[in-house]
Amino acid sequence: MPKMIFVNLPVTDLAASMAFYKALGFENNPHFTDETAACMVWSEAINVMLLTHDKWRTFTSRPIPPPTSSEVLLAISFDSREAVDAVNEAAAANGGTADVNPAQDLGFMYNRNLADPDGHVWEAMWMDPSAIPSG
Repeated sequence: MPKMIFVNLPVTDLAASMAFYKALGFENNPHFTDETAACMVWSEAINVMLLTHDKWRTFTSRPIPPPTSSEVLLAISFDSREAVDAVNEAAAANGGTADVNPAQDLGFMYNRNLADPDGHVWEAMWMDPSAIPSG
């Protein structure tokens, strides 16, 4: 079996969260989706499990952080700077928040942070490995 990651996120509105992630380019895997959870696929190795609060509580008794917290910053790569800008705009147009942190442009690397409707922060980033300064 290939190594994979399943990022589990508690969400208040499963349908709205599914629509948000679909607008960012994720695809739904119906085999792991029901009325309490949805598997949204980013790549062959990366999946995001959106879990209703009731479903989340079956995995842990730890409290769900408020949407204004940053329990984790998840970074996903894109093919271009323009794609980073487009996903940030899609986030804002689909119930999320664009630019929750200042954009970072290092020339060889560019990123913008966005938040989903529940405040989970994602770093959309592009990097040109051939332009990374040596040393």
